[in-house]
Amino acid sequence: MSKTALICGSYAFDSIMVFHDHFKNHILPDKVHMINVSFLVPTMRKEFGGCAGNIAYNLHLLGANSIPMATVGEDFAPYLSWMERHHMNTTHIKVIEDAYTGQAFITTDMDDNQITAFHPGAMGESHQNKVSDASNADIGIVSPDGRDGMIEHAQQFHEAQIPFIFDPGQGLPMFSGEELITFIEQATYVAMNDYESQMLQDKTGLDLATLASKVEAFIVTKGGEGSEIYSSGEVINIAPAKADATQDPTGCGDAYRAGLLYGLMNNMDWKTTGQLAGLLGAIKIAHLGTQNHSFNMNEIEKLYQDNYGESLF
Repeated sequence: MSKTALICGSYAFDSIMVFHDHFKNHILPDKVHMINVSFLVPTMRKEFGGCAGNIAYNLHLLGANSIPMATVGEDFAPYLSWMERHHMNTTHIKVIEDAYTGQAFITTDMDDNQITAFHPGAMGESHQNKVSDASNADIGIVSPDGRDGMIEHAQQFHEAQIPFIFDPGQGLPMFSGEELITFIEQATYVAMNDYESQMLQDKTGLDLATLASKVEAFIVTKGGEGSEIYSSGEVINIAPAKADATQDPTGCGDAYRAGLLYGLMNNMDWKTTGQLAGLLGAIKIAHLGTQNHSFNMNEIEKLYQDNYGESLF
């Protein structure tokens, strides 16, 4: 019987705008204390995003059973239609009245510098959802979400003895060192990028080896350099998969985490799991937006063999 993953985290709309010039040409260094600038952005696109949404989308493409759990706003209808068209589970997507779905407004200049404003909206009510509401979860992930929701969902997974990945992402600064240690002691696995890993070490005062000893596996992603998986006192180096293009790194980490969950759900070893996760990140980076790529399992098998010289299954 196939396993089911419960994915706790954010859903958001990403409004991505391109300024066809350089911010530095319009921001006066001696006037930053009284800044008042306007950027003409003739290029704009609105994408479906959010960590839980992206992870669930990639798991769905892999054919895995996934249940996203999130709080969204009254403006969620277009995103809901997208999920329904792709036959994704919407049972635990809770609409919060008089709130917006999380919104990211990202302006990028010609140097790939970004100015981002993020409105969390309904994310702040994520604690209204309970892990116990999804009675058939075999594994879970706590990804960036409302602060209270992340704390409560981690505790609920732990109390229910459901193994889960702790993935704080951009939410990491919300928590104290003590709170982060509690998360790690509750979690079965931890996943973060190398910058977040260093921030975690700084906030907790613990080195990576000590942190990794508290979980079954501690996964550190390193972008185009691949990733490292610390497990059972060993370090497994995962070589990067080759990307067809480098279009947009947004959502690559979420695609990677979907690969982790799939490997765990199918009892794959860590090397295979990490390589699959890296492959999903490479597929994603070749596409604009976080949910505009697609693949089937035959394509995944071929790409896996091409990149790693061995069969996935």
